Amino acid sequence: MNKMSELNNSLLMINSIYSSLTKSEKKVADTVLKDPEAAVFFTITDLAEKADVGETSVIRLCRKLGFKGYQEFKLSIVQDLATPAEQIHGEIEENDNTETVAKKITSQNTQALNNALSLLNEQHLVKIVDAMIAADSIFFYGVGSSGVTAMDAKYRFMRLGFQVDAIMDSHMMAMNASLAGKNDVVGVISTSGSTKDVVDAVTIAKASGAFIFCITNHAKSPVTQQADAVLLGTSRETPLQGGAFSSKLSQIHLLDILSTVIALRQKDKTYAALEKTAKAVSDKLY
Repeated sequence: MNKMSELNNSLLMINSIYSSLTKSEKKVADTVLKDPEAAVFFTITDLAEKADVGETSVIRLCRKLGFKGYQEFKLSIVQDLATPAEQIHGEIEENDNTETVAKKITSQNTQALNNALSLLNEQHLVKIVDAMIAADSIFFYGVGSSGVTAMDAKYRFMRLGFQVDAIMDSHMMAMNASLAGKNDVVGVISTSGSTKDVVDAVTIAKASGAFIFCITNHAKSPVTQQADAVLLGTSRETPLQGGAFSSKLSQIHLLDILSTVIALRQKDKTYAALEKTAKAVSDKLY
């Protein structure tokens, strides 16, 4: 397996942590995102002046992104620009015909999947795989659209032979979290990472000793503060656009990677489970 953590895209990471930045740090982020090709030629003083902030704000942003300093941050941007991801063909316009809309949406969704791969952290993925294989029980938490994805996850991992459940009700979530033990895994699916019912339940599960991992679009969010491992998806989603399909595609894509790696790690067990579950529903088809 490639060292996926080395593929982390600093520009995508800026978007992922943007909501947690201070006002001054957002000014720096905006300046870089507006024209990254130009930003790689700026000194730290140049960038601070362009953003109308102090140099310490630039340093703080770099460190929040996981870099030791500004030079390391610039090097990462250069590497990102050297291998650009597929470009989105533009926003959908009211006068776009059906074919154009289809092409733009396909391009946007493809970009969402490529972004998720670019941000995939191999160390975190391996931690989740190890924890799930060793777990007594696995629980997926999610509400709203993310709750539907949690049900998808339950279905997939049940087929692989795991003791797994999906919980979408906040009261059930809290009760389940209070009973979760150190041999259990809680997988949290939350696009925002800030859904109160989910964060509250995860806090309880963490205190109970469960291993926590999350799938979210925001690296710096309340749920990631509780998580032992994080899988990041990326998709632009406004407050009026909750449950965007591109977000769901990223979530399912990451779950597909996770379940496939697990299936390969214990192929004899998962093949037997897949065979049994397939036979169990075979008479449901004509």
